[in-house]
Amino acid sequence: MNGLPGTGPGGAAHPGGGVDGPWVLRDYALIADGERGALVDPRGGIAWLCAPAWESDAVFSGLLGGLGHYRVGPADPWNVWGGSYEDGTLIRVGRWVTADGVLSCREALAVPAEAGRVVLLRQVRAVRGPGAADVRLDVRAGYGRHPLTEVRWDHGVWRARSGPLHVRFAGAERAHVGPDGALRELLRLPEGGVHDLVLEISTTVRDAPLRPRELWAATERWWQAAVPDCSGTAAPRDTRMAYAVLNGLTSARGGMAAAATTSLPERADTGRDYDYRYAWIRDQCYAGIAVAAHGPHRLLEGAVRFVADRVLEDGAGLRPAYTVDGRPPPKEHPLPLAGYPGGGDRAGNRAGRQFQLDAFGEALQLFAAAARHDALDERALRAAHLAAEAVAARWERPEAGLWELEDRWWTHSRLSCAVGLRELARWTRVPAGAGWARLADRVLDTTRARCLHPRGHWQRAADDPGPDAALLLPLARGAVPPGDPCLGLTRAEVVRRLTVDGHVYRFRHGREPLGDAEGAFLLCGFMMALAAHAQGRTAEALRWFERTRSACGPPGLFAEEYDVAQRQLRGNLPQGFVHALLLECSVRLGATDGPGPGG
Repeated sequence: MNGLPGTGPGGAAHPGGGVDGPWVLRDYALIADGERGALVDPRGGIAWLCAPAWESDAVFSGLLGGLGHYRVGPADPWNVWGGSYEDGTLIRVGRWVTADGVLSCREALAVPAEAGRVVLLRQVRAVRGPGAADVRLDVRAGYGRHPLTEVRWDHGVWRARSGPLHVRFAGAERAHVGPDGALRELLRLPEGGVHDLVLEISTTVRDAPLRPRELWAATERWWQAAVPDCSGTAAPRDTRMAYAVLNGLTSARGGMAAAATTSLPERADTGRDYDYRYAWIRDQCYAGIAVAAHGPHRLLEGAVRFVADRVLEDGAGLRPAYTVDGRPPPKEHPLPLAGYPGGGDRAGNRAGRQFQLDAFGEALQLFAAAARHDALDERALRAAHLAAEAVAARWERPEAGLWELEDRWWTHSRLSCAVGLRELARWTRVPAGAGWARLADRVLDTTRARCLHPRGHWQRAADDPGPDAALLLPLARGAVPPGDPCLGLTRAEVVRRLTVDGHVYRFRHGREPLGDAEGAFLLCGFMMALAAHAQGRTAEALRWFERTRSACGPPGLFAEEYDVAQRQLRGNLPQGFVHALLLECSVRLGATDGPGPGG
């Protein structure tokens, strides 16, 4: 591999080559359009953006120590940062208080999006006093390999190339090309002044005018249509934010990226850092089921379509993960980057070759949720039949399970399948339903015989008597009746052995204390809230819900894990399934007289 300017041994980029230093994960905001997403740092820098698609090479990779940047922020380094999202959108307004005034930058990825074209909108405003904004653009495709070339001013816009990508930049009429090939401008505004910048990165040459007013208006309309009213939920604003994140992660083709990033460490220097820019079947189902708890929505329709297509194509060979357009994820391979501190530098994901039985159970639950809303078409019903057949053929064999570990007889997978089979039989009312219900009873009875601990709580696996917080979700969704003692006993065991300071961990790693091996798992905190709600313990459910939803950064985004002692986010960002479970919890806890599990 050829070395690059500002790179270390082997071509791995390191901070110093024009890259702003990393921030703690809680400080990054997200703007996304469904086809890709960008992380924005507190100083107005785009720290991460892959183009043209989620799994593509990054064009801005400063998050992992790479080259390429696009900063719009105050020229005065003496400032305090803040900002917020416009309610129910991923339109972010960054805000800086300087020594002389207040400057803001409104930013979004333009929607509706195109698969081969990203449009990044930024609108700078001098809120109080005159403002000066530093504008710097250096697109570096291929994780920094391709600097800007052929840079020229052409008919009112800057044009350039970065490797295979075509770049246009409007609104920077007074910019100049620096010695490093980057575009730079010092933008000066009078008090109340507003200035628009539009960056387009495309796989093909584009000539249509970049009109910021029209692009902003279309983006605002799209978000208004995408996020429903959530006033009847337990946390309306956060629920709308969850909808916005799920919309931002979900492609028009239905696939939802699990997160926007790769290689952010779950625990420093342990090798536990992965590429989550793919659509996990399980995560997709969690999102669809959560939305269905609130009502019919295009996210539910997209999830059903995407999962049904994968089941019909692959049957019992269903992969745990795909690209958002349905292709297998690439094998893991290293990147020419230093990596986020404590993390690695990898792309691709090996989980795509595992067999995970619980994914079929979640798919059945998703199809049942769609049937409840009369949203299960004939194609999806055929997929449901195939998924049920796969469960019948494979449920007795060891498999990798929810946590993608070694093949074992995991309890959670069987309980999830029992719920899915029973719910599908209940809501589809097809001739095969009676057989599905009988299979659900058989799976549950066998699992009870093998995996119910002598003390009455469910254990992690047939050969592991320890607790697992994942068991709470199928129990909350009706694997057993609410009055069955095993529900309360399992939840009590998880509380006793897997919680610290109101946060829930997945399972124990040998004899290590909780918090040493990994952070609290935010997904499991919301599972605990759902399980308490299923027991009718509303006040306790609300306590778990509120504690877990507090574990986000200032922008309101959740990662996979939370370091309880340091109060920091860990892992890739933002984690879609955490936002999905927040949404479901908020809906169920906000319903005063709503139906129980499955309703």
